[in-house]
Amino acid sequence: MALDLRLSQKQAQVMVMTPQLQLAIRLLQLGQLELVEELNQEILVNPMLELTPPPDSAEAAARESLADPAGGQTPDSESRAGDEFADSAGASETAVREEFDWESYLGEYSSAPSTRLNVGSHETPEETPGFESFVAAKTSLADHLSWQWRFAAQNERDLALGAQVIGNLGDDGYLEATVAEMAAEAGATEEEMAAVLARIQELDPPGVAARDLAECLLLQLGRLDLGESLAAEICRRHLGLLEKKDLAGLCRALGAAKEDVAAAVEAIRSLEPRPGRAYHNTDPVYITPDVYITKAGGEYVISLNEDGLPKLRLSREYRQLLANKSAEVETRKYLSEKLRGAAFLIRSLHQRQRTIYRVAEAIFKAQRDFLDYGVEHLKPLILRDIASDLGFHESTISRVTTNKYVYTPQGLFELKYFFDNPISRFQGEALSSESVKNRIRQIIGAEDPKKPLSDQRIVEILRGSNIDIARRTVAKYREMLGLGSSSERRQMY
Repeated sequence: MALDLRLSQKQAQVMVMTPQLQLAIRLLQLGQLELVEELNQEILVNPMLELTPPPDSAEAAARESLADPAGGQTPDSESRAGDEFADSAGASETAVREEFDWESYLGEYSSAPSTRLNVGSHETPEETPGFESFVAAKTSLADHLSWQWRFAAQNERDLALGAQVIGNLGDDGYLEATVAEMAAEAGATEEEMAAVLARIQELDPPGVAARDLAECLLLQLGRLDLGESLAAEICRRHLGLLEKKDLAGLCRALGAAKEDVAAAVEAIRSLEPRPGRAYHNTDPVYITPDVYITKAGGEYVISLNEDGLPKLRLSREYRQLLANKSAEVETRKYLSEKLRGAAFLIRSLHQRQRTIYRVAEAIFKAQRDFLDYGVEHLKPLILRDIASDLGFHESTISRVTTNKYVYTPQGLFELKYFFDNPISRFQGEALSSESVKNRIRQIIGAEDPKKPLSDQRIVEILRGSNIDIARRTVAKYREMLGLGSSSERRQMY
């Protein structure tokens, strides 16, 4: 069979994601803080974009005067006023510099080469580290132990073996390698490595470098001079009974009175099972609401949060340059392209805000009872319901509600929180799964800690409240709420 090459034409319908469409979709799914960062970046790369000055600023007043001939302002007077402002600002800055000895204040971290101090001087200002470089970072567990070990190590050999141990600690402070593995890696004997490990276990925090939970607790009890106590015996031999909170079983195994065992258990409960917990470098998560809902005169008012959101406009100066026929062709071509991108960005931003408003309005039209009475009255809602109401595609509703937060009289929630699967009832309308979770939390919060309710008992209570739910669903919701099983919730005394 002969192969040949030939040209042919055919018609087909395909969806092409243009750069403009990609930008619109990306803006739609960005949260408030991410949107601010995106717009600030666009301002840097697109000269056609600039920030709208505040209404009370000098620039805004000057532009209003130019727009109103009665104001008596001309471009020349505006220029003179700008020069006067610049001269005044320069004189004020000079006065401030003369009144305050900035060089002594900044010392070696000055942004300019110091003429008084030799330490920290740099050839050029660019070589000087910025102030943000000196913001204190949270000390990690490895840094804290290394600092202590530099004082405790007797020689360079000790320092190297200690570094091997510290490097094999997990985030919780437990040793994640065996003594034999560390000795082989460091080229030392197991006896040397075990001796160094024992010394590192004496450092702060107590219990660090333990190989298991029992050793961690015993190290901490040893610091409290309780190494031979009843609590230590429980940690050595009976952690399983302690885990089950079997106080009677502990009394039988130890042959001790209930009061003594209870005191030993209380001592163990005061210990830290994760010594490295205090040194976890977890960054805080900041949430800025995209939508505010307030109540005014019996009605709820929806408002978009635009605080801190850059107000964009097209640059007048660059538009004038674009209209100048004597400008270079390449310059006008470049500005024309940037003008189209800037105009589309501003339109997309406005469209994003309108879409978020309409979606929020539709959601809380359906969830009015939630605003009035709380989570117990949250109704089942799916993306298709809002999409059908607004005439949007479900994917659009999903993008709008992703990573967006709303502040309501009931608290701060993600918009996706209000979309939930229904839980059927024996009679009446279905309930939202979030309202059922809240009911489970309330039931467990009101139980007797010494006799916690089983999942089956919670099912019976919910069925008594006209809620049809399976035991495995209760167990799933309980785990999602971070609540333990009945045996884990039981108090020993």
